[in-house]
Amino acid sequence: MGKIVLAAKTTHVPTMVMSELDGPLKGKRQSAIDGHKKIGEMAREAGADTFVVLDTHWLVNASYHINANHKFSGMFTSHEFPQFIKDLPYSYEGNAALGDLIAKTARDMDVYTLSHQVDSLDLEYGTLVPMRYMNADAGLKVVSVAAMCTVHSLDASRRLGEAIRKGIEASDSNVALIASGSLSHQIWPNDIYAENNGTFTISSKFNEVVDRRVLEMWQEGDIELFLEMLPDYAKYCDGEGDMHDTIMLFGALGWDKYKGKGHVITDYFPSSGTGQTNVVFDLPD
Repeated sequence: MGKIVLAAKTTHVPTMVMSELDGPLKGKRQSAIDGHKKIGEMAREAGADTFVVLDTHWLVNASYHINANHKFSGMFTSHEFPQFIKDLPYSYEGNAALGDLIAKTARDMDVYTLSHQVDSLDLEYGTLVPMRYMNADAGLKVVSVAAMCTVHSLDASRRLGEAIRKGIEASDSNVALIASGSLSHQIWPNDIYAENNGTFTISSKFNEVVDRRVLEMWQEGDIELFLEMLPDYAKYCDGEGDMHDTIMLFGALGWDKYKGKGHVITDYFPSSGTGQTNVVFDLPD
């Protein structure tokens, strides 16, 4: 019987990759990188054999989708930010059986979900950036779930999260579940980005205040109230991918029955107008 052995909400900002390179951003995102590495260490210590990443950079317009190929390998350049992430090599083993089981479990719960083994279906950087640091030795398998869901209800994504947990429990896999996406996500307008030092600032003080309050709620275990405000939070603070990754994560943790707390691994930081962090959550007994 499988189980979720780690659950986290994490950043995937491209400046993490740029932080490795010579130039003005070198070293600037080291705290976020260190946070990812710590989460990877925690996953291994907990006995994980697979990362399941809820990826807010994989956009889908119909159904829910899981990239569950047997193996992933290639060279990635971001269509969104080709000047930020380019020629990024990757190679990971997949977990097709787990992806298929999650999809079947979801369909049995009336959440139409498809699992794919297609060599030309690439991973997005919402998966690749966390895996670069959490899974640097490629020792754990990878499954990616689309979490930029354009025509999907929040309740359906909650039920998909529940199906993810049930599918994992019906498998023989121990999973680190990663919700890969920002908190608030209002990127600076292009024409005023530079004058506001956009790479290192937040675009809305309102968003920052709400982000920081959300982190307090997670750390205090005030999850039920957070879930009540989550639809408005996603709407008014421009949550990345409407925060379907976060909804899936809490669906997997038990939704309003979840009694755990969040533990901040990387302190809150702004990036290109958005709010970012790395947080690990207690797991239900």
